[in-house]
Amino acid sequence: MVQGFEQCTTPKGEFTHREHLTVATWYLCQNPPQEALDNMRTGLFRFLDHHAVGRTKYKEQLTVSWMTLVQNTLENMDPNLSLLERTNNILEQLGDTRLVSDENGSR
Repeated sequence: MVQGFEQCTTPKGEFTHREHLTVATWYLCQNPPQEALDNMRTGLFRFLDHHAVGRTKYKEQLTVSWMTLVQNTLENMDPNLSLLERTNNILEQLGDTRLVSDENGSR
């Protein structure tokens, strides 16, 4: 999933909220929070550019909010869980896009 995102081989219509969460979980499990956020931001811009989607689609505050929520959720998990178990927990707990909205009330 992460490789498809980073290499832009994932079709834009298949990069849904669940895929965003999966990539966020990977980045946060592999990197400190700021680096994970930077990687997500860079990857999202690359993905948008590759698929000819305007960068106005990107919402910084929404990305920061979701990354923070994923990080906080991960911090409350058993550290002995595998990456797969952590990812599945994130998808179960945060799979509803209505949990966070951007500054304009969009989700």
